[in-house]
Amino acid sequence: MLHMRMITPSDRTDAVVAIVEKTVGTTHLVVLRDAARVPRGDLVLCDVAREAGDELLRELRALGIDEDGSITVDDIDLSLSKRAEAAEEEAPGEAADAVLWEQLTEATHEESTLTFTYAAFMVLATMIAACGVVLDNAILIVGAMAVGPEFGPLAGVCTAAVRRSLKPAARSLLALIVGFTVAIAATTLFTLVMDAFGLFDRGMLENPRPNTSFIWQPDPFSFVVALLAGVAGVLSLTSAKSGALVGVAISVTTVPAAANAAVALGYGEIAQMWGSAVQLLLNLVGIMLAGVATLLAQKLLWRTQRGRWRRAPSS
Repeated sequence: MLHMRMITPSDRTDAVVAIVEKTVGTTHLVVLRDAARVPRGDLVLCDVAREAGDELLRELRALGIDEDGSITVDDIDLSLSKRAEAAEEEAPGEAADAVLWEQLTEATHEESTLTFTYAAFMVLATMIAACGVVLDNAILIVGAMAVGPEFGPLAGVCTAAVRRSLKPAARSLLALIVGFTVAIAATTLFTLVMDAFGLFDRGMLENPRPNTSFIWQPDPFSFVVALLAGVAGVLSLTSAKSGALVGVAISVTTVPAAANAAVALGYGEIAQMWGSAVQLLLNLVGIMLAGVATLLAQKLLWRTQRGRWRRAPSS
């Protein structure tokens, strides 16, 4: 269930209440007249099944409540109410399959904005991965994958593409391009510093590395794994049962590929650098293609489920 809190202009409160009451899957409706001060208006509270949340939000925004008042949505972790149970049963579909597009857009906006913190995590993850590729240490590679924040902008691109929003897509692509560029540049410098201290050397890069050589040797499996990881990542992001997106793209080699490219660049190993660059590109493209396809499939599935539910009473 979701809990919605709305500040509504007084002249639109009756319309808001009517929308809430006619939406299947809503309950616990409360109206407090003239309770809000900034902005002035009435306070309307209700609980709504996740399956009905997106449609309700869309109708409220059509009334301009988000512009002249406010709409806040929270997940309810525990609700002991027979009415809430009934509302969830009445709502069409399953909560785990429902996508709240406004919530998804907001979440990806926060994770796909180019900030100092995002760039810092990208640099740190790539440096950790650099240590992993030089030492042929799979544990460090996995750690770097978990630290890397690149899935946020990737999800942002997918969401913006499905919603046909140019500005969010450009913002996410900017975060990806600048993030990886800064990370590769910083890691190349890091490689030279480590070499000066005798901690890295060219021989470590040229030696057989059975645990990490796949990073700069892309093959068809690289693209297949990227597609699977893209589907898993988007499902984790949209699912009502998902947790924090820590290491969602654990099976792909975006950050490690960038790290290997940086180390190879530092030592002038052009073949490894280009191989790593191709690996990075394959993974980025694969994740984005799979993410867009998954969101489109979820959108179509949900539309089909709702259509069947609406036709059911007359059949």
